[in-house]
Amino acid sequence: MRLFGSNVALSDILHAHIGDYRKKYDMPPEHFKVVYDILSCRTPFLGGHIEQCDYCGEEREVFNSCRNRHCPTCQVMTKERWLDARRREILPVPYFHDVFTLPHELNPVILCNKKIMLDMLFKSVSETLLVFGKNELGGQLGLICILHTWDQQLNDHFHLHCLIPGGAISKDRKKWVPVKNDYLFSADAMKIVFRGKFMDYFKQAYDEGKLIFPGNTKKFGHRQGFNRLKEELWSKDWVIHTKDPLENPEYVLDYLARYTHRVAISNNRIIALENGQVTFTYKNRDKQTTETLTLDAVEFIRRFLLHVLPKRFVRIRTYGFMGNRNRTSNLKKCRELLGLSTDLPEKVEQSIRELMLRLTGKDIDQCSVCGKGKLNKKRDIPEKTGSDPFEVIWPVECRRN
Repeated sequence: MRLFGSNVALSDILHAHIGDYRKKYDMPPEHFKVVYDILSCRTPFLGGHIEQCDYCGEEREVFNSCRNRHCPTCQVMTKERWLDARRREILPVPYFHDVFTLPHELNPVILCNKKIMLDMLFKSVSETLLVFGKNELGGQLGLICILHTWDQQLNDHFHLHCLIPGGAISKDRKKWVPVKNDYLFSADAMKIVFRGKFMDYFKQAYDEGKLIFPGNTKKFGHRQGFNRLKEELWSKDWVIHTKDPLENPEYVLDYLARYTHRVAISNNRIIALENGQVTFTYKNRDKQTTETLTLDAVEFIRRFLLHVLPKRFVRIRTYGFMGNRNRTSNLKKCRELLGLSTDLPEKVEQSIRELMLRLTGKDIDQCSVCGKGKLNKKRDIPEKTGSDPFEVIWPVECRRN
């Protein structure tokens, strides 16, 4: 198979080479589900409907999406609806962006224990920030934490992006305490607390037998090996990257959009599939350039599947005064303390057509052939009218009786 430019997508790579991947690697159920959904996405197998132009009579088929959060074609609308919900919650204060990264020595253990280890990451980071807010500002911070598990070359790289309004609600809830510096808190001081909290939770999980150590992590499964890993982690300089604050609240949502609902790789970064090789673009952070990388298709699929999250795992979480439980009342209090109306901006619901018109400037209901008529639903296309992706992932010759 030879595909180039906009003609190649993740689904093409999976369709052509998932069989080769299965010959080399096992596929746990969560990986199977992701591959199955991506191969089904916007194909006759998921069904859909036929639309017809009321002016020229032209017809087009529209197939349903898989809505899997790991599918690169299904995240745009989900992201936009989430951002619309957040638009009402933006406060007129500077926002800070801190990135907390786990040492790569932990990567093999995390890959075998994703849920418990990544829960520990969220807990350690949120507690660190909330403690600093309490100690240095004398109040409660609000924060949004977004998990990413990849680097630009699809390797495992576990880190949290945290967006934090620059201030806190005082303990007595009678005033807003603003951040006075052009940074939130000292990164060097936060590193020490973050590392200490994570290591405490890590040791506790080990002592309670909640971690597994298969394959290349077996050496950490006994006390001596685990202690050696702990010593190495304690000796590391844990990384917290702080970015310049966003002074204009209008930019906060655009900034958030860069990080929410992303998958390990988008289709527009894949530029070629040829002779079993995948070429894609990546950003070289050191040189500040965009470069290309070519991988064997099986290795590309392996790297992509590294980033499949456990079922129902929540990768965007809120804490402090932005926590889900009392978010509305807390935001009203923030607005009151900032001298604003306590009424949150009205929530505006937009249809798919309205969203696409705002995002792309194109009316998806307009006929692309005549440019005059409107497309109307004519009839449904039933599900499973196309080929079953199961046959691609698990062909007859690979099945066991």
